[in-house]
Amino acid sequence: MIEERFDAIVIGAGMAGNAAAHTMASRGLKVLQLERGEYPGSKNVQGAILYADMLEKIVPEFREEAPLERRLIEQRMWMMTDKSHTGMHYRSDEFNEEKANRYTIIRSQFDRWFSKEVQAKGALVICETTVTELVSDAYGKVIGVRTDRDADTIFADVVVLAEGVNALLGTRAGLRPAPKPENVALAVKEMHFLPQETIDARFNLRGDEGVVIEAVGTISKGMTGMGFIYTNKECLSLGIGCLVSDFAEKQQTPYGLLEAFKKHPSVAPLIQGSEVKEYAAHLIPEGGYKAIPDLFGEGWVVVGDAAQLNNAIHREGSNLAMTSGRLAGEAIFQIKSRRDPMTKQNLSLYKTYIDDSFVMKDLKKYKDMPHLLHTNSKNFFLTYPELISTAMDNFLRVDGKPKLEKENASIRSFVKQRSLMGLFGDAFKFARAWR
Repeated sequence: MIEERFDAIVIGAGMAGNAAAHTMASRGLKVLQLERGEYPGSKNVQGAILYADMLEKIVPEFREEAPLERRLIEQRMWMMTDKSHTGMHYRSDEFNEEKANRYTIIRSQFDRWFSKEVQAKGALVICETTVTELVSDAYGKVIGVRTDRDADTIFADVVVLAEGVNALLGTRAGLRPAPKPENVALAVKEMHFLPQETIDARFNLRGDEGVVIEAVGTISKGMTGMGFIYTNKECLSLGIGCLVSDFAEKQQTPYGLLEAFKKHPSVAPLIQGSEVKEYAAHLIPEGGYKAIPDLFGEGWVVVGDAAQLNNAIHREGSNLAMTSGRLAGEAIFQIKSRRDPMTKQNLSLYKTYIDDSFVMKDLKKYKDMPHLLHTNSKNFFLTYPELISTAMDNFLRVDGKPKLEKENASIRSFVKQRSLMGLFGDAFKFARAWR
């Protein structure tokens, strides 16, 4: 039984929870962090992308210490049909810098390292412990938690909810509604192991250089979703995800999509001969700005995936998680240093910080995009990929037919499938949602 009182209890040891705990502990606050896994990262076998700028604000020397896989020097974006892909690559010497902007990581390794940094700052981290209940006083203020280890209350001035996208504690406590199926994606991922020299040869890499491939199109069977491939040192992280509501409506299976993605003629040569050692499924918040719940209340704040902080358009999650955790920690420290109580009014400082950051500004910019993609998924994920592939085939194929005839055929196919009104309407709606 833990009889001490803490300045803060952090629930969860992922990116957001570790950022919050590190920020507060490094400023001298008495922090307890509770993690239900065997160790931080034990539930995260998959690879991921790490954004350097956000971590550097928390652990400036991370490049010398963290278990990084590859520094990303190239981005590939594919629009796929069942037999082709039309791609765009970005690779530049100016982007290929020693202190890279992005890295691939293995979450199980990285989260464990990050947790050790948290502990080094003085936080008490206890794993294999599930928080079963938030405890409130007679006035509704959260004053602590109970766990599956002991029925007694562990008291704290504030509780930081970094429990992930399911957010069961917050939902059970009535602090937020349960995430809606149309606002959450289910992604399935595999780790494909290959020799480092094979990965280098297939992706045109040297040393610790890395590539990310992100793909949309018919691979999601008309559902709102995407596939991806990340290069690690000796393995590839490969996966695909779609909205939970779409899986239910279309009666498609995540593993079925994954198997088809792996067999695609553009993907199969990249993973040929690989050994699959790990498989995982993971929920991802996709609702954007309009799905964000209340971020603070009497004695509590919520960060990361639990706060639905994910930029689906730019495929950014860990940077928003780390930033929200850090800003929550900074706000709590400021309130504590003034010796003010952790009331809803005072904790609104966290909301002020996050509203002023890139996190909320970016999510607000794309506030209409999730709804647009979801309600027009057939056009954006089936019709347009097929039309673009046909147009590229007409443009590149040399068969004795006049170029003008081919161009007219491509234009006619677009008009036939969507009509002029439909094409202009889609372009207008997309441009408006992008602003």
